[in-house]
Amino acid sequence: MKKQYIVLMLAFVLLLTSCSTNNDTGATEQPKELTISAAASLTDAMDELKEIYEAENNVELTFNFAGSGKLAQQIQQGAPVDVFISANENWLDTLLEEGLIDADSTTDVTGKKLVLIAEKDTTLAYDSFSDINVKELSNIAVGKPESVPAGEYTQKALEAIDKWEEIEPYIVYAKDVRQVLTYVETGNAEIGFVYESDALSSDKVEILTESNPKEHDPIIYPGGVTTETEQEEVAEDFLAFMTSDEAQEILETYGFTK
Repeated sequence: MKKQYIVLMLAFVLLLTSCSTNNDTGATEQPKELTISAAASLTDAMDELKEIYEAENNVELTFNFAGSGKLAQQIQQGAPVDVFISANENWLDTLLEEGLIDADSTTDVTGKKLVLIAEKDTTLAYDSFSDINVKELSNIAVGKPESVPAGEYTQKALEAIDKWEEIEPYIVYAKDVRQVLTYVETGNAEIGFVYESDALSSDKVEILTESNPKEHDPIIYPGGVTTETEQEEVAEDFLAFMTSDEAQEILETYGFTK
């Protein structure tokens, strides 16, 4: 009888241990991992959005920020990316045509304004892009038009007012808008063309004027899930979060507008 009692007790202890192990496994479930390739101008906003999304979901977000053209080329070369958010529609369309983005997942995430900036407390004063006077400038910072959407928008806006050829000899090309911002902050360029959100992120620059939206294509940030992702459902959920009222309110504080 005593032997049977011991056997029953051992079985009971094993059962409790098994239940405890199962519960612990559920409580410590490994978070899903998501890699987001996003335009460099989204950097500051994404830092805040990352905290909110990870707090509400069992997901770890890893961001890769760069010029949209560079990010698209990385995806073309097989980089492991789940979500791509571009600073213009052209690069997303290119990946769609190549079957690298799921067409059913695409959405407009946000939009921007193109502005002209100078170092804080500058003596320069321009009411429009037409007022730029190259005689008082040495260097003008612009993102490379072939790979940086802000640079492409800048070129189109200046071509529309017959100003591009005049300023081109003074241009210092940058790999992305963050580098444009740095050039102006450090005095390596007197003026530069960035998005409003980039200008608002720095206390070392001021906005002189903004572009006429009729002089370039609408500045739209589209996003999509890559066809190579292994986290399709999670990736789609993240894009849905980015278009939610909660995310849009935060994006607006950083100078974005949908």
